[in-house]
Amino acid sequence: MTYNRRLFLKSAGVAAAGSLIFSISSCGGSNEKSSEGADSTGLAATGAGTPSIPDFGLQLYSVRDIIGKDPKGVLKQIADLGYKKVESYAGDKGFLWGLTPKEFKAYMDELGMTIVSTHADTTKGLEKAAAEAAEAGITYLLQPYIGPQKTLDEWKKRAEEFNKRGEICQKAGVKFGYHNHDYSFKDQDGKLPQEILLDNTDKSLVHFELDLMWIVAAGQDPVAHLKKYAGRYDLCHIKDLVSKPEPHSVDLGTGEIDFTSLLKVGADTGITQFIVEQEEYPGDVLTSIGNDAAYMKKLVFK
Repeated sequence: MTYNRRLFLKSAGVAAAGSLIFSISSCGGSNEKSSEGADSTGLAATGAGTPSIPDFGLQLYSVRDIIGKDPKGVLKQIADLGYKKVESYAGDKGFLWGLTPKEFKAYMDELGMTIVSTHADTTKGLEKAAAEAAEAGITYLLQPYIGPQKTLDEWKKRAEEFNKRGEICQKAGVKFGYHNHDYSFKDQDGKLPQEILLDNTDKSLVHFELDLMWIVAAGQDPVAHLKKYAGRYDLCHIKDLVSKPEPHSVDLGTGEIDFTSLLKVGADTGITQFIVEQEEYPGDVLTSIGNDAAYMKKLVFK
């Protein structure tokens, strides 16, 4: 199945540039863990006592132009850059890239990595995909895109469908989830569709991955949203944004989102999986994801 993602440059109605520049100083006190080792959020403490993210992952869509030719070779290069986890997606060879579930898991073990999650079209063949994901050691099977819905009732129907998919995945031993784009954070008849999904799904069956760029691009406040729905987001996508002359993806730390504050809030409200993703590059793909890895290694929370 070919993975068909709408790149955000094609997205209409991106918020004005001024609303995209975040300096989230209103996050409250530091509330930082000073003990050594990992705390309950899965974060490790640095010598200065400020938590960082030691086991960040990469969404493989970031290397979509090169991974299909040599999946194992590209995964090795990703590991060498310092990524400890990956999140896959359903490319032309499927989310296991032509390997069997056992082969993929064994290779991840060999690299010292884990495959935490994968994006896939969960509208068809869900039982088979869930079984393969479970066998490969994948925890989350995520629906990446459903498109805007015409009415709020249609969004409620999607929530009902998500609950049913969550039951199927739970029986298979994996967790079902949804990854947002900007459209679910755009006001529709006085409501945010993302909140309809959150309010009408069973938290034991449906998990969420918050794409931090998309919520910002939609003009919403990610801090307020995370605090309102503390405990509902297990994963997040970390990708940076420059809004002028048109919104476009850039290497981490060179854009407009203050991740040192935002990711602290994410960790405090329940996010445990921090997945880097980049949709566009100023140059070579591996150079950019290398820059992203270097940024994540130096990241500490305010």
